[in-house]
Amino acid sequence: MELLDWRDGQPYSRLYGDVYFSRTSGIEETRHVFLQQNRLDARWRNLTPGSLFTIAETGFGTGLNFLSAWQLWRETAPENARLHFVSMEKYPLSPVEFAQALALWPELATCSATLLDQYRAPCPGWRRLTFDGGRVTLTLLLGDARVTLPQLHAKVDVWFLDGFAPAKNPEMWQPDLFQIMARLSVPGATFATFTAAGPVRRGLEAVGFRVEKVPGFGSKRDMLRGELPGNAKPATHRDRRAVVIGGGIAGTSSAYSLAQRGWQVTLIERHPTLATEASGNPQGVLYARLTKNDIPLSQLALAGYLYTLRLLHGLLKRGKDWDDCGLLQLAFDAREQQRQADLLTREWPDDLLRGVDSAEAGRLAGFPLPAGGLHFPGGGWVSPPALCQALADHSNIRLQTSTSALRLVRNHTDASWQVWNADVCLAEAPLVVIAAANEARCFTQTEHLPLEPVRGQITQLPATAGSAKLAKVICTDGYIAPAYRGEHCLGATFTPSDVRPDVSAADHRHNLATLHALSPALFEALQGDTLSAETLAGRAALRCTSPDYLPLAGALLDAASVNAAYVSGELRGHKAPPAQLPWLDGLYINAGHGSKGLITAPLCAELIASLVEGESLPLPMAILKALDPNRFLLRKLGLKRLVGAVIS
Repeated sequence: MELLDWRDGQPYSRLYGDVYFSRTSGIEETRHVFLQQNRLDARWRNLTPGSLFTIAETGFGTGLNFLSAWQLWRETAPENARLHFVSMEKYPLSPVEFAQALALWPELATCSATLLDQYRAPCPGWRRLTFDGGRVTLTLLLGDARVTLPQLHAKVDVWFLDGFAPAKNPEMWQPDLFQIMARLSVPGATFATFTAAGPVRRGLEAVGFRVEKVPGFGSKRDMLRGELPGNAKPATHRDRRAVVIGGGIAGTSSAYSLAQRGWQVTLIERHPTLATEASGNPQGVLYARLTKNDIPLSQLALAGYLYTLRLLHGLLKRGKDWDDCGLLQLAFDAREQQRQADLLTREWPDDLLRGVDSAEAGRLAGFPLPAGGLHFPGGGWVSPPALCQALADHSNIRLQTSTSALRLVRNHTDASWQVWNADVCLAEAPLVVIAAANEARCFTQTEHLPLEPVRGQITQLPATAGSAKLAKVICTDGYIAPAYRGEHCLGATFTPSDVRPDVSAADHRHNLATLHALSPALFEALQGDTLSAETLAGRAALRCTSPDYLPLAGALLDAASVNAAYVSGELRGHKAPPAQLPWLDGLYINAGHGSKGLITAPLCAELIASLVEGESLPLPMAILKALDPNRFLLRKLGLKRLVGAVIS
């Protein structure tokens, strides 16, 4: 759906019958209304080094306010300070409309080009984008603000109230908006808005803001600005050392997200090299398995898929160790056909996915295919070991290999955690993230978690002259990817009851049968009839999954203390405030990603780093509660109301 008309070279909203910004000068209006009235120049020049500053905006629109703030941040803020910009948008522009609007401001070209490179698939959901090496973060809440804003967890320093005028968009300017603003604001938070409407002024005053009317921009006589009484707490020194246990996708992405925020991270891996276990396959595929309804698993899959793609664009060379060649998810049986048909009743951006018939799917893939399905044009494949290496290659990360972490001991003198092997303390820090997949249960603090090993095996097929035509990743309940370093990766089996580490000829035969079902022509091009399952190369590993197939990501409760409090009755019959629960302060987990680690582990790492830093979170509270690592313990005790209490 096209949202814009262009009138005299300016964007005009078809939905609201209003302009996006002043016809006189949109950028000067932004600077006057939002930057100057919130005193951002002076406030940012006086920031304490290492500070985090958060702006929340109602109405992302053309991105002009964000880009203007980003430009000023570059000019005024200390080098190691970080800006977090959270913006809501019910009707995001298409990439084409967005590019056309941004072209109006050549003075912002450096920032806008970088933003455009990450702006894709603007469908409902939460999106996290990072710029300037992690110095600037943009979290987009795409959807109705009345739905997204109550799900936000943030500490806001400044508000940009920039929806369309109250007369044009009355649904947004409601008392609920102002109440949530007050809840999310830090003492001393300020706001500015182009409107001077009486209901807006009275609504803000009712929730505690001091409001004043000041001259507007250009021909607009008045606007509002204001402040929440109180003084923000001054930044205090914090010991920013961390230990991450596990050198797979979950561990390296956890280390990377912390390192990007200035933490000094020790990354411990028990093998001689990174990505030795489930993250060690030569190729992994990139796509999101979505559902018609927005259940947490589907929301996480979409948000994680888009986050990982953005991460790859900045870390690896496209066409070498990863490729967004596109992916075809075939409707291989009646159940999958119905699932995809249901999914396509929703409107999706074409750069995210679209339905294709078998003829078009075959043309896209380079081989005839027995069925149509979904085409993900931005999907593809990546080498997990290359990604792990790139994530760990950060100046703030120190790698410690060939070392097994076996015990965690609390040092009560300075509230830090000691990480031990059999008899040596390997590292000590106030923060530990356990990202060791199935090995996470070796610690007494996490042995209660219901993590389960699931065996998976891939088959490595030598590429042929004929197989070079394969242009897309093809998947059903298995997958095959275009050749990487002379081989195609074919897989993968999924056998929960089998924990053997050795490669199985039976699993090779299963994978070859999957290939034949995917495309008999590709099977023939790879000389499938001549291949011997007994001599084929392959790789077997144990994935780590949870009973509900959702990861475990977040802070950990002290299970022994929870059980004791339940037995004594302290946790029955009421909802204990989060601070009163028995937390293992500074101990987090990122595990249980199963076969979806490439698209869920990096976003979960970003979630944990955001929780640690007390910054705006990359996912809505409903999904955070679904990922709460304490959910199984609390449900077992009948304490479902406490699930997710860490972010209440």
